[in-house]
Amino acid sequence: MKGSTQFFRTRQDLQAELDAVRRSGRSIGFVPTMGALHQGHLSLLDKARQMTDISVVSIFLNPTQFGPGEDLDTYPRSEAEDLEKLSACGCDYVYLPQPEEIYPSGTCTDVRVNGLSDRLDGQYRPHFFYGVTTVVARLFLHVGPDVAVFGEKDYQQLQIIRQMVRDLGFNIEIIGAPTVRAPDGLAQSSRNTYLSPEQRRQATALYAALQRAACRLAIGGRVDDVLAEAIAHLRQSGFESVDYIRAVHPEHLTELPEGPLGEGQEARLLAAAWLKSTRLIDNLRCIRRA
Repeated sequence: MKGSTQFFRTRQDLQAELDAVRRSGRSIGFVPTMGALHQGHLSLLDKARQMTDISVVSIFLNPTQFGPGEDLDTYPRSEAEDLEKLSACGCDYVYLPQPEEIYPSGTCTDVRVNGLSDRLDGQYRPHFFYGVTTVVARLFLHVGPDVAVFGEKDYQQLQIIRQMVRDLGFNIEIIGAPTVRAPDGLAQSSRNTYLSPEQRRQATALYAALQRAACRLAIGGRVDDVLAEAIAHLRQSGFESVDYIRAVHPEHLTELPEGPLGEGQEARLLAAAWLKSTRLIDNLRCIRRA
């Protein structure tokens, strides 16, 4: 690797280094990832570096957030390329733990944020967020950051992590960073590599549907009509199935009533849909004009 980036594979070695950082009075920013890094991940690192003295990125493909038949075995892996990207962006430390570092033999403790984890994506992937909160809590204990940065692209995950931090009393500031998009609007995602050229073109319909829905809600469209139109647009654009498109409260993610939003009311549109075997998610803020 180029530059001064250092990497660690054990909790003991990482913590010895970070204990020295803390004793020197420097702050630590943290970005947890599963690797296969793209510009969206690197934007989170940029945010962490802006806010803190020392940056840490973890790369750990977490098995507990994949269910039977999901893509754990085929999920993109590119450790050497990831390390080069992080070094080029000025990352200070990279944590590359093996599964036994995160889940020691005999471990039987999970972290669950009930309620928030059981709606939207949790209805379709009931294991997913329990795996996320468990691994993130353990990574927080390993790293001990002052600030942790998560992307708004995984909006439900961001809200769940915020709730977990409040509930467990982690002294960590959770920052949500804006979604990074390609010029045609598609949100950056490691799973975009699964898309064929034709599917990649079709995928832009997801963001387009959310944009149109947000515009219609802003001028007083009924939530039920707007969402039905968005689902129809995705199906007409080549998406085989739509798990959901919902308008929800931006903090606790409860679904909004079927009628129009109140004047000045904010909502979050969240969507998940399938192009062949690839599941894409996205979200967009919207607000009713006064």
